[in-house]
Amino acid sequence: MTPGARVQAAIEVLDAMAGGLAAEQALTRWARGARYAGSKDRAAVRDHVFSVLRTRRSCAALGGGETGRALMLGHLRVEGGDPEAMFTGEGHAPAPLTAEDRAAGRAPTPEEARDLPDWLWQRFEAGLGAQAAADAAEALRHRAPVCLRHNPRMMSISQVIDMLLKDGVSTIPVAEMDGALHVTEGARRVAQSTAFREGHVELQDASSQAAMAALPVPEGARVLDFCAGGGGKVLALAARHEATWFAHDAAPDRMRDLPARAARAGVKVTQLDQGAVTEAAPFDVVLCDVPCSGSGTWRRTPEAKWALTPERLHALCDTQRNILEHVQALLRPGGLLAYSTCSVLAEENEAQVAGFEAAYPGWTREDTRRWPISDIGDGFYLATLRKR
Repeated sequence: MTPGARVQAAIEVLDAMAGGLAAEQALTRWARGARYAGSKDRAAVRDHVFSVLRTRRSCAALGGGETGRALMLGHLRVEGGDPEAMFTGEGHAPAPLTAEDRAAGRAPTPEEARDLPDWLWQRFEAGLGAQAAADAAEALRHRAPVCLRHNPRMMSISQVIDMLLKDGVSTIPVAEMDGALHVTEGARRVAQSTAFREGHVELQDASSQAAMAALPVPEGARVLDFCAGGGGKVLALAARHEATWFAHDAAPDRMRDLPARAARAGVKVTQLDQGAVTEAAPFDVVLCDVPCSGSGTWRRTPEAKWALTPERLHALCDTQRNILEHVQALLRPGGLLAYSTCSVLAEENEAQVAGFEAAYPGWTREDTRRWPISDIGDGFYLATLRKR
């Protein structure tokens, strides 16, 4: 595919999204109908689409509209490219620019340039402060880093770095974060690399790794990951030392890959349904990485920042509160409750912990930490509370 044809494909995907399809659905549908597209073509189209989604308000302003054509025109202007070179009508490229296209668009306002819904900007600023909110909004306009977690149960991190390099994946250790590797080249080759297939590394954001490393999990403890999802966090904990590991999720299908991942990593994680969780209690540590807005990860799922509504956020906060109320009974006296989100919003973080402390005075907060959206990690929040 020519560069222009890739732009036209992105336009078609964006228009399909306007018709109600999610980004992944629209991309999959396009790829199925474009058998001629190679892996580099598919990756380029995906990059165009996700870049637009990260900067949608800016693109709409600069392109003069919300259609796929206008958004891609705005995207090229955001990137400083030459739209005339892409909109040629040749080789499946978009039709040439019209006089209306050339005249359309304007510089985004300061509010539009944040590339956040206005109602969310108010919450960012309230929860983070003006400068940190501006930094977070700007970070969300750009591609997320790719980080790996080294499994120390197998070989040294230097050996793993060499192993990855042989498969075309370049990495550097993340400063002051043992076991974290920042992928600098070859990110799309990670899943096919020998190091990944043999369990020497797992894909995991550096902030998430840092949060799990900060949890004081004693050796031999009974540990439950209550909102396990794919199991990345319980596997990160299990890589540290020996304990008895359990995983639960309200949607068990999310854990379908966990047995294979645990086997690859050389650890045992017992999956529990709701009834089995109660029977297996009490636990020494319960981790609640609760469902949240994901606002700290919107570089990876940028359509989510446009889909979130105040009503949906309120519902998520209700779910978080209900989970905390439920799991507090699963811990033994002296046990540790870890509450975490990949959100930067105060109502999902500090407000939830403060509400829990008010409702359950028999708990003592031991630690509260935030990791900002950065060039090595997503936004992340962790609070730990001890049952007296």
